[in-house]
Amino acid sequence: MTVTHGFQATMTAHLGKGDDLVALLLAAPSLPHEDCVVFLVSRSASDPDVVHVTEGWTTPEAHAAFFATTPAQDLVARLQLLLVGESTYTDAVPVGGKASF
Repeated sequence: MTVTHGFQATMTAHLGKGDDLVALLLAAPSLPHEDCVVFLVSRSASDPDVVHVTEGWTTPEAHAAFFATTPAQDLVARLQLLLVGESTYTDAVPVGGKASF
């Protein structure tokens, strides 16, 4: 599948809630979604409450359609409870690489 839409998000959890944020993201309903080609969760080495997400989708429309669903809206609502302030987003389309866990 070709990735034509993507971004990197940086989120800051309330103090001591970084593990909860990571767990929620790793259980995200987008992980098994066929149009979500890249979904990588990482965290800051210097601040465990700062979490980064890299996503790559087949199209912007697929991403928008997914986030219009009830499971995605539920995820967003649960994420908001864990976050301090607004997340930052950077336009980034994944083009390749490797992640093996």
